[in-house]
Amino acid sequence: MNAPVLVLKDSLKRESGTKVHHGNIQASKAVADIIRTTLGPRSMLKMLLDAGGGIVVTNDGNAILRELDVAHPAAKSMIELSRTQDEEVGDGTTSVIVLAGEMLHVAEAFIEKSYHPTVICRAYNKALEDAIAVLDKIAMSVDVNDRATVLGLVKSCIGTKFTSQFGDLIADLAIDATTTVGVDLGQGLREVDIKKYIKVEKVPGGQLEDSKVLKGVMFNKDVVAPGKMKRKIVNPRIILLDCPLEYKKGENQTNAELVREEDWEVLLKLEEEYIENICVQILKFKPDLVITEKGLSDLACHYFSKAGVSAIRRLRKTDNNRIAKACGAVIVNRPDELQESDVGTGAGLFEVKKIGDDFFAFVVDCKEPKACTVLLRGPSKDLLNEVERNLQDAMSVSRNIIKNPKLVPGGGATELTVSATLKQKSATIEGIEKWPYEAAAIAFEAIPRTLAQNCGVNVIRTMTALQGKHANGENAWTGIDGNTGAIADMKESKIWDAYNVKAQTFKTAIEAACMLLRIDDIVSGIKKKQAPGAGPSKPTIETEGDADNEQILPD
Repeated sequence: MNAPVLVLKDSLKRESGTKVHHGNIQASKAVADIIRTTLGPRSMLKMLLDAGGGIVVTNDGNAILRELDVAHPAAKSMIELSRTQDEEVGDGTTSVIVLAGEMLHVAEAFIEKSYHPTVICRAYNKALEDAIAVLDKIAMSVDVNDRATVLGLVKSCIGTKFTSQFGDLIADLAIDATTTVGVDLGQGLREVDIKKYIKVEKVPGGQLEDSKVLKGVMFNKDVVAPGKMKRKIVNPRIILLDCPLEYKKGENQTNAELVREEDWEVLLKLEEEYIENICVQILKFKPDLVITEKGLSDLACHYFSKAGVSAIRRLRKTDNNRIAKACGAVIVNRPDELQESDVGTGAGLFEVKKIGDDFFAFVVDCKEPKACTVLLRGPSKDLLNEVERNLQDAMSVSRNIIKNPKLVPGGGATELTVSATLKQKSATIEGIEKWPYEAAAIAFEAIPRTLAQNCGVNVIRTMTALQGKHANGENAWTGIDGNTGAIADMKESKIWDAYNVKAQTFKTAIEAACMLLRIDDIVSGIKKKQAPGAGPSKPTIETEGDADNEQILPD
């Protein structure tokens, strides 16, 4: 009697006609497993050898995946996830991968039971909508101007990072920097441009505690003529230029035939007069400091030093923009168009200091700087790089809070609440979508489970206790204290996450899982090297067998 049943199953499979590429799921799980150990405050560090032969030591999800050289296309798209997350909200790069990997893992069981991927995706999207609704429900608003709260938030977000051992230092730097460059857009919205107006300057030497946020900017340049020009000016008038202060050379080769010797002198005089003319136009405004992005000839340098004006040449455009923002100057393209309003008077001090082997120019003590430099000091380059990465994360977090001042609990509490709510809801869903929906609910538990694993506590006991606490919905803020592995109230432990980060994590992870589930074939468009004289090759379609044999991650 058994045989016909088997045949029936087989024919059912063939009828449904769905085939999901299992290699994709394996690859995604492999990527998630690499990164899983770096989630949470007690996590492991990874030591990476980058392409240049340098060493990177970090537990920042995105930094690790950036260095991976992966052959499998599905693994590549997983790595993209963490990059998106990093660019979008700057935090939660590890959680995204772990969550997406788990979503695919629970989907595998359904695919083996010949569920159609579209059904699974539909259930997942429904779960996503409900998860975001739960987030909205448990989120609490926060006052952006209350520094202690914001500090607590930023600290809990970078508490999982390497620099958490330095206490409030990094969090303070991040908040100072982001509040400095925030601009009001009206209607209570604030825009913070971290990339453009916050420069992180890493100078090896000194101690980490010497790091600070300058009320202004610094850049790696010295004045043009160090002995003749002043290296310290109080309340300087600053003129920023975007044009060369040297004689213009012709675009193409020009030959001038000179008959008399005097003509040569006339030519030289013309050049000198041209430069003198420019310098006079600039000196009319009585500046104390002239900075240009282009070259500055010896003659111009002479005129400036005679007038007691310091000059700096060949500055980067980005640095020039930052100085303009800090001291209120306008970058001028032609000296003859200078106006009084273009002169920057907002800076309190211009000073050139020697740090280590290099000279750095500081334009500091600005009245209302809209750009700033974070000066990081530390014993070694590797450490500074890691501190910079963590600082970027911290600044992103404080930017998120400024843009959307809402908090959700950290420590896996949010995920557990979402999971418990979805489990209850799954009972009301009718039809075949009920099971994948419930599986998605269980998948959210991957985050608290991983946290528990990384703390080294008994995972099963901890998870059971947490699930029990959340199942009756008494306190949505119960989660794992990542340092001790104990079950704690996140409100009291001050372990929070930004709402933006969590919502983005859920959206990215579920949408990516749906995308990968709907891939049934990988078609390779890469031409294999052919033997000479062979005909044109056909594109190859990988079957499941091929993909599973391939190494997902190179040795």
